[in-house]
Amino acid sequence: MGTVVRYFLISTAILTSCFQLPKTCAEHILVSPSGDKAYRSIQEAIDALPARGGDILIAPGIYREKVKVGKSGVHIRGTGKKPEDTVVVYGDGAIKVGGTVHSATMDASGDDFRLDNLTVQNDYSLDPVNPPSQAVALAITGDKDVITHTRLLGAQDTLFANKGPNGRRARQYFSDCYIEGHVDYIFGNAKAYFQRCELHGIANQAVVYTAQSKDSPEEDSAYVFDHCTLTADPAARGIALGRPWRSYATVIFLSTKMNAPVIAEGWIEWDRDKTNRLMTAYYAEYQSTGIGANLRGREPYSHQLTDDEARQWSLKSFFADDTNWLPNSLSK
Repeated sequence: MGTVVRYFLISTAILTSCFQLPKTCAEHILVSPSGDKAYRSIQEAIDALPARGGDILIAPGIYREKVKVGKSGVHIRGTGKKPEDTVVVYGDGAIKVGGTVHSATMDASGDDFRLDNLTVQNDYSLDPVNPPSQAVALAITGDKDVITHTRLLGAQDTLFANKGPNGRRARQYFSDCYIEGHVDYIFGNAKAYFQRCELHGIANQAVVYTAQSKDSPEEDSAYVFDHCTLTADPAARGIALGRPWRSYATVIFLSTKMNAPVIAEGWIEWDRDKTNRLMTAYYAEYQSTGIGANLRGREPYSHQLTDDEARQWSLKSFFADDTNWLPNSLSK
């Protein structure tokens, strides 16, 4: 059986069970570095999809390119046995391309975006000649987006999970992902739920897992981490759960295994000498465990949630019971 046919048959079967796609989104495109009748680049495949979107199956390999997804309904899946088998990588830094978002290896702004079973990396920081800079792996700003079994690799500002243009609502769900970086490396203003993900701080003099940017109490945005695990390289220093990029930053850790030496205060000010946002931000934990858990030493403005308070941040409560867009096992 030919390479392309084999990947197509296997991947289509997986997509049918994983994405549960409607019949109106039946377009399937294959990307492979060597397969016959396959696109060689991911961007070419995206551009070839109809306006309604479709499914892109990516054969194992390393794809060094910047990817931009503006259409809605684009579903991308690596067909390897594990996320490490399919890697999308580029090395732009904000300092060189005119802004943080412009540095993204993958920029997904369309609604109903799906990403599964692959790695998205920005390797800018791995080149020792590059000056320090923000360097985004994935920028995601659509509504009802689902990211599963995906590795996001970078250093500063790895994942930009944000609202769309003009403050457009952006609900996002991440599950069973591995996300690594150091300063402010999960940042933005989306309404994003992370379930069973590992957040890994890489070696650096400072590691800040989150920089959420809710700007007013009326905004409907927050980051919730549910049954996630925090880890860090031995050389990682100054590890903090988050700092408020905007005054009403909202981040909640539920039943988190903090297997990294998080500082006692947990949370830090955006700029210790110039801002005073901790008093208006909402930072909370529920039943944290591990070496980084510290009920008594936390920042006084942060919260330790009761059982009833924690239930208000459950998956269905967070999305106000509008969960039909989530994987079937969660939407019922």
